[in-house]
Amino acid sequence: MPLELDKFDRGILAILQRDARRSAELIGAAIGLSSSAVQRRIARLRDEAVIAAEVAIVDARIVGRPLTLIVDVEVERERPELLVSLKTWIAAEPAIQEAWYVTGEGDYVLIVSVRDVEGYDALMKKMVAENANVRRFQTRVALGTLKRGQLVPMDTVSG
Repeated sequence: MPLELDKFDRGILAILQRDARRSAELIGAAIGLSSSAVQRRIARLRDEAVIAAEVAIVDARIVGRPLTLIVDVEVERERPELLVSLKTWIAAEPAIQEAWYVTGEGDYVLIVSVRDVEGYDALMKKMVAENANVRRFQTRVALGTLKRGQLVPMDTVSG
C-alpha cells in the first residue's frame, strides 16, 4: 500500500526530483512551509525510503557512451535457479542501465549504454556465454531521445 503523502510532501518531492540541491529555504518558500519543516519532512521521506537516492544525471554521450540500445531477451526455461543467475548477471553489468521483466515475446527488456557496436557485441557474447539460459535476443538501436527521465509524477491530492 502506498505511503500517505500530503500536498507538502508531494510538493517537496516534485521540486527535489528536478533539483536535489535546492535549499530547504527555497523549497519552503515555494510550497508554504518553514525551512525547518521542510528539512524534517525530507529526513522522514529518506527514512521511509520514499527518496531512494539522490544522484547526478550524467550525459552518456559526453562521457563517451553515445550508443543506446533496447534489447529484448528471451530465456529458454523459466526455472528459478536459471532466472536468478541471469538476474544477478544483469544487475552486475554496468553497461545495462535498466532491466525490466516483461510480458510479450521477450522475457526481459534491457536498456544498454555502450561506446560503440564492438562494445555491444562483446557484451552480448559475454551474456550468452555466461548464461546458457538465454535463448535469443533482439536489438533495437535508439536513433534519438524524445524523452528520458526518472521523475515520478506527483499527482495533486488534497490533504
